[in-house]
Amino acid sequence: MPLSRRRLACLALPALAAGCASPDPVLYTIQMKPGAVLAGGPRIVQLRDIGLPGYLDRREIVRSSADYRLGVMANDWWGEPLAGMLSRVIIVGLSQRLPNSSIYPEGGAISSDPNAVLAVNIQRLDLDASGSLELLAQAAVDFNRPRRSAARSFQIVKPVPTRTVAGQVAATSDAVAELTDGLANLLQS
Repeated sequence: MPLSRRRLACLALPALAAGCASPDPVLYTIQMKPGAVLAGGPRIVQLRDIGLPGYLDRREIVRSSADYRLGVMANDWWGEPLAGMLSRVIIVGLSQRLPNSSIYPEGGAISSDPNAVLAVNIQRLDLDASGSLELLAQAAVDFNRPRRSAARSFQIVKPVPTRTVAGQVAATSDAVAELTDGLANLLQS
């Protein structure tokens, strides 16, 4: 084989192998479950950008952070950045639970003088050592008319219906819905 063909073959084989080793990822999204409708709540609520720990701030789904290591799914990805998806889904849930309130994201196209600013930090959102989905979060609300604040921590543990990534995402949806119930109650403070 002439030198140029040999060189071409050496360059083409790794590219061909890399193309075969990386199939299309499976994309997942969190869905909001309906909750109890509450009569009160601030007229306008701004949801700040969701705070995420660095280990969750990735496109791949983190299966677990138990036993001092991360279990990351190479081909199972969130369909959008996790913080943005959580914000979108929580706004949908709060809008359903607080129909007399208008809820807007901090970085969205709509801005208004909010009666309350809601901030949420997620510390954990993955499987614990027993295989259950665990959501750890903190939330704080600053009300401006009258000026006051309220805060709460959440620890939500949900069973995983199946030991698949889809089962984990279903449990995540349940946990985020329960968190949204708590946020709606916090906004009633």
